[in-house]
Amino acid sequence: MLMPLRLAVLIVLFFAFPAGAADRTIYLTFDDGPLTGTSNILDVLEAEQVPATLFMVGMHAQANGLNKALVQRAKRMPLVTIGNHSYSHAYNHYRHFYGDTEGVVADMLRANAVLGLKPSVHARLPGRDVFRLLSMSKNDTSLGLAEEGREDPDYEFVAASGFYLYGWDHEWVHENSGKPVQTVDHLVSEIDHLFGYGRFVKPGKLILLMHDEMFQDVFDGKANLTALIKALKLRGYTFGAISGYDG
Repeated sequence: MLMPLRLAVLIVLFFAFPAGAADRTIYLTFDDGPLTGTSNILDVLEAEQVPATLFMVGMHAQANGLNKALVQRAKRMPLVTIGNHSYSHAYNHYRHFYGDTEGVVADMLRANAVLGLKPSVHARLPGRDVFRLLSMSKNDTSLGLAEEGREDPDYEFVAASGFYLYGWDHEWVHENSGKPVQTVDHLVSEIDHLFGYGRFVKPGKLILLMHDEMFQDVFDGKANLTALIKALKLRGYTFGAISGYDG
């Protein structure tokens, strides 16, 4: 017996759009730029007209003329927020970097100067899933006992120096080369499941961590990011500017 048309439509909508997805917000964030891949990110954000935050590294921003131009282009885009991701990215030596709280602040302030940012600044510490916002705080629960007490700076002091610190809820993982690990379909499925469980720092708000190097042409970066945004739109998710996250 044929299924009634109305029931068939309802079933399709049920599976195509997670329940309550219109009230569920995704915050797209990109770390480590400007790098190869940043231009593709900006192209896609402009084409799709969605907000995003680019947490930039000061050392990368002043590396060459092309990178400086990418920073200025991003600043001209109304839906793009430039965030601070440190000047040095700790030179990837986190134990030394986080053993000196005043050094961390000095590094972040140096990035402010390079990027042209003024307090209070949206920021993400290199390698740390840490939140320090007006309404809440959260430490990086992935740190082992070896790091705890030796590498953790006084995050309150860092925040009080003019920074709102943001971690993340989920990551589009990448290999050392920058190649994305999950396919777009797999990532969207993970996001659906996360909203099903609702395990976020802020209810109904998912901060998605990505890295600029993932979106190089060699990895079909522009096509992948476009596909992700279109798939999330199709499923009814909304996109938020980081300035509204703590509201």
